[in-house]
Amino acid sequence: MRSPVVPRRWVDSVAAVTARAIEKELLALLAVRGVATACPSEVARKLGGATWRELMQPVRDVAARLQERGRIDAYQRGRPVRVDEARGPIRLRTRAVTAIDYRAHPEQYVVGRGEQGVLTVEPYKSELLPLWAFRTPAIARTSSRALYAAFVAYGRAGDFVGMDMARKYLQMGWTRARRYANHKSGTKYASPGRVRPREDDAEKAAAAEVFRVVYDRARANRTYARLRAAFEAARADRLR
Repeated sequence: MRSPVVPRRWVDSVAAVTARAIEKELLALLAVRGVATACPSEVARKLGGATWRELMQPVRDVAARLQERGRIDAYQRGRPVRVDEARGPIRLRTRAVTAIDYRAHPEQYVVGRGEQGVLTVEPYKSELLPLWAFRTPAIARTSSRALYAAFVAYGRAGDFVGMDMARKYLQMGWTRARRYANHKSGTKYASPGRVRPREDDAEKAAAAEVFRVVYDRARANRTYARLRAAFEAARADRLR
C-alpha cells in the first residue's frame, strides 16, 4: 500500500517526507521513552536535518491524528492537552504505558525526568498514591515516613522500579508543596506566558521542607544507587 505523502506545502522544503515516516519515527521514539515524554522537535530534527523547523507542523499534525486514534497523549506544562488546540511547546507520550504491569515487566520502565510516571506506572501508583499528602507539616511527616518505608521495602525486595517510584512521590511531595507555598491556587501561570504573583504560605513551605529532607535521603540511599546502576546498565545493553 502506498504511503500517504504529506501535504504539498510541506514537500517544497522537506523533500517529501511522508506522513507514515513521521508516524513511524514518532511511535518508535515514544516506545523507547516509555513513561517519559518527548518533544515533537526530536522527530523533526531527525527527519528534517538542517530544515527541521519546517517539519514541526507536519509532526504536530501527525501527532494530532495519533492522539485522535488513542495512540498517544499530549501535555503542556504537565497538563493534558489536545495537540490540535495547543499553542506553544508540547510533550508527547505513548498511551500504551498505561496498560503495562511494571512489576511483571520492569524492563519496560524508563526512569525519565523528574516525576514522570507517578500517575501512570502500575501497580506502584495504586500502592503509593494513597500514602501521598502534604496539606500540613504534620501530614507531610506522616506521608513522607510512609513513602520512605515503602521505598526501603521495595529495596529489600530488589525492586528498583518500586524504589524509583517511591523516590518520585517524595520528590512530588516537595515540589507540589513548594508550588502551593508560592501560589495558593497551586498553579504558577494565570495564562500562557503570564506568571501569577508569588505568595508566601509558611505552612506549605514547611511541608515542602519535610519532603525535601526525606527525598534527599532517598536519593543518597546506597541500595537505590546500586539497583539504579544495574537497571540502567541492563537497559543500555538491551538498546545496543
